[in-house]
Amino acid sequence: MEATRGFGIDIGGSGIKGALVDLAEGQLIGDRIRIDTPKPSTPEAVADVVAEITGQAGWDGPVGVTLPAVVKKGVAHTAANIDRKWIGTDADALFAKRLGRGVDDIAMLNDADAAGMAEIRWGDPAARRGVTALLTFGTGIGSAVFQDGKLVPNTEFGHIEVDGFDAEKKAAASVKDNEELSYPEWAERVNRYLSVLENLIWPDLFIVGGGVSKKSHKWVPLLDIRTPVIVASLQNNAGIVGAAAAAAEGIEH
Repeated sequence: MEATRGFGIDIGGSGIKGALVDLAEGQLIGDRIRIDTPKPSTPEAVADVVAEITGQAGWDGPVGVTLPAVVKKGVAHTAANIDRKWIGTDADALFAKRLGRGVDDIAMLNDADAAGMAEIRWGDPAARRGVTALLTFGTGIGSAVFQDGKLVPNTEFGHIEVDGFDAEKKAAASVKDNEELSYPEWAERVNRYLSVLENLIWPDLFIVGGGVSKKSHKWVPLLDIRTPVIVASLQNNAGIVGAAAAAAEGIEH
């Protein structure tokens, strides 16, 4: 029988968020639980928070977890905006042990890949045709690229060089806050980033997500590139939804 509910946890540089998910509708059930990302954000400290969120929710089934990292077969190979001790960590085994689950009950994914999978499934149907790139603007910039709805996992296009800088160091949403940029000032940087990226991969559609997508009316209309840009329909909950679906269906990269 197909699961109708799942549980997803989205680990970010500033917060760790989890919620029950209606897998038929691709929507959260009730409120999400959010706890600040511990400092330092070591694997053990983060695992404690994930256990706390899962316990608060009273969930005892499979758990999908996203990391701001390249994740292959449950192992983290990079660490963007989390502690570098994650590099080389078998996250599958870590969370299985801490949550008292079997390894097969844990699905580990890159955070943007999880968000993109949710948008492809439950978002605008236009995203399922041609080359679609989802970009999450938060502490850093995450990317997920799809060809006719099929994911190319672990792209790291938030780290392409733009005008001599790592893109996310200039255009992440956190930079807007840290440098106290206005939306027009920040949108100019995002526009420059997207124009470089579109010349690399020639997408048919950009989807923009992350926490700043809640204020999309303040910056998306200011973008002036050739590729159509739409806002993530699930906004900043896309990672949770994608992770929950991956856990329910045993998807991992």
